Amino acid sequence: MSILINKNSKVITQGITGKTGQFHTKMCREYANGKNCFVAGVTPGKGGQDFEGIPIYNTVADAKSATGATVSVIYVPPPYAAAAIDEAVEAGIEFVICITEGIPVRDMIKTRYKMQGKKTLLLGPNCPGLITPDEIKIGIMPGHICRKGRIGVVSRSGTLTYEAVGQLTSLGLGQSSAVGTGGDPVNGLKHIDVLKMFNDDPETDAVIMIGEIGGSDEETAAQWVKSNMKKPVVGFIAGVTAPPGKRMGHAGAIISGGKGTAQEKLSVMEACGIKVTRNPAKMGELLKSVL
Repeated sequence: MSILINKNSKVITQGITGKTGQFHTKMCREYANGKNCFVAGVTPGKGGQDFEGIPIYNTVADAKSATGATVSVIYVPPPYAAAAIDEAVEAGIEFVICITEGIPVRDMIKTRYKMQGKKTLLLGPNCPGLITPDEIKIGIMPGHICRKGRIGVVSRSGTLTYEAVGQLTSLGLGQSSAVGTGGDPVNGLKHIDVLKMFNDDPETDAVIMIGEIGGSDEETAAQWVKSNMKKPVVGFIAGVTAPPGKRMGHAGAIISGGKGTAQEKLSVMEACGIKVTRNPAKMGELLKSVL
């Protein structure tokens, strides 16, 4: 079993005629090893064309109607990406993954407001996507470092997602699913949402949770873990050495009023029963030690 996506998912690529959309759709389709998960592409004005046999439609609604797709992945440039999310939501797509980085915060605030009351789940923006090893990957994650197993991974950082997965694989521990939530301040699924899914998944035995400085998502998730999680969770927070008062990296890495520091997050996680490491090279070993 897995969370969010599996070998039966039917996926639309929004922005399939762009260089990035074509490259990663091709890589993802190759990872699916012949399973026809990528059923359509969408680029306005390019309907009737195809990309390596994948039909292209002018709208998400047309693509969904023709293929029955329930998932969409977005590689649309930043000025138009929020509108692409809006279109997928209005078309009734169940799960939208937005890879695009640099979407204006104002655009995403409007999009999240429009999504109120809708059933669509959003992952991202500014995320690496997600993978269910040996079945399907959607986004930009490297598939070759993954192996099927029973460990869940959820992370705000793309590269640290890969690092955790690579460490687990080298230790002989496969992954049920690995999910990158993205580092933007206005986004979709949070750590707590993904942890709830892993908690309910009978084929996930434990979870690595990776966070970053800024915001309070990790603290909120840790409080939920303390009261509800039935499986061991280990954690790492990037940014322990970030200079005080200096804005670092992602748009979401904003520390204000002394809140959102790596040390505060680690302290809350430890108080909630999550075993943490301050060394990113030890995430896999720490997870193995709690099994």
